[in-house]
Amino acid sequence: MFTGLIEDVGEFLGRHPEGNAGKLEIRTALPLDEIRIGDSVAINGTCLTVEETRPSPGCLVFHTLNETLDRTNLGGLAIGSHVNLERALRFGDRLGGHLVMGHVDTTSAIRRIERTADDYVVTVALPDSLQALVIPKGSIAIDGISLTIAHLGSDEFSVHLIPHTWVSTSLQHAKPGDTVNLEGDMVGKYIVRQQEVHPSGSVTMDDLHRAGFE
Repeated sequence: MFTGLIEDVGEFLGRHPEGNAGKLEIRTALPLDEIRIGDSVAINGTCLTVEETRPSPGCLVFHTLNETLDRTNLGGLAIGSHVNLERALRFGDRLGGHLVMGHVDTTSAIRRIERTADDYVVTVALPDSLQALVIPKGSIAIDGISLTIAHLGSDEFSVHLIPHTWVSTSLQHAKPGDTVNLEGDMVGKYIVRQQEVHPSGSVTMDDLHRAGFE
């Protein structure tokens, strides 16, 4: 589980296919002495398991399934691409963003990037599969970044990034047409699932408590 607050923007060094799986290499400035084999790290919002650490050249190696590469933008990374990294949330950590599971729902394309006097506005095409999981002012993870939906249209949505977030994430290198990973808010998923199981019913506080929300 993650918070959507990016710790480092790393560099994609390459992938090494091995049958239905493979290895993904990422150069990072994260302290490798604090990362253990088996730890979970989100790469562009995709939860991956550390398989190896290489102090020189400051590299993390992850085990990846081909299915993961196909369902996310990790499969289309070019050598030298910038990626967002976040280590898994620990009990006792402050939750500054929102709960991000690291399970990418879908990918989509950036439509526009605009610079305003105060921030940056990024507009992304809204896939049909995500329509029921987004609301105005709700949370969404874009390439693992916890962001708030500022505008929601019929086929697109926009988020605002303050300058600090912009320069601290890979979106500073993005351009229209780029593919990004999207993960909808977990609360919305439980509500949608509840409606699927009990279409004539309504979601109550007891339902949310049983789902693990306090």
